[in-house]
Amino acid sequence: MTKIITAKYKISRKLRSNVWESDKNTYAKRNYGPGQHAKSKSAKASDYGQHLRAKQLLKAHYGRITESQFRGIFDKARKMKGNSAVNFVGLLESRIDAIVYRLNFAPTIFAARQLVSHKHVKLNGKVVNIPSIKVKPGDKIEVVENYSGRPVIAESLNKIRRNVPDYLSLDKDTVSGQFIKLPDEISSVPYPFEPDVSLIVELYSR
Repeated sequence: MTKIITAKYKISRKLRSNVWESDKNTYAKRNYGPGQHAKSKSAKASDYGQHLRAKQLLKAHYGRITESQFRGIFDKARKMKGNSAVNFVGLLESRIDAIVYRLNFAPTIFAARQLVSHKHVKLNGKVVNIPSIKVKPGDKIEVVENYSGRPVIAESLNKIRRNVPDYLSLDKDTVSGQFIKLPDEISSVPYPFEPDVSLIVELYSR
């Protein structure tokens, strides 16, 4: 198990926000940063610090994807018509690992990425193993037959702790779903925190 996965909940305390909805997230009990003197630290973040935190928070939510991937998605969003912030979030949400997570096929974004990487997910009937694959409106996502009944998936589907957003449809019986459309607005994405995507746009536009 990688260091990123074993220490993933520390990022919530570092960023002082609930990055993922999880019972294991220690931020709910210790809503201050890590370290011996964290409670006494109250220095206000600089302008750059606020922009950086907004970026780190969103990157962390999607499984701490690399800076090059994150920036590449932003550059693509900026070239699209419409609002760059909405386009950016839409492209992030169209990653297949994000969709597997939103459909509750996996309890965490990291588990969703692992499902895809280990060839347990199909896109339009074909097995895929690249978590960053972009899904298009109308595409069907499903868990392969010999894995759909595994406890980790069954438990996640039975609990359904995260709301399935309106731009996705879920069929629990067949362990499948469909990507209906790109999100129309950022508020339609079920983040457990209030993302300030405009700060990320400003940061990358400098």
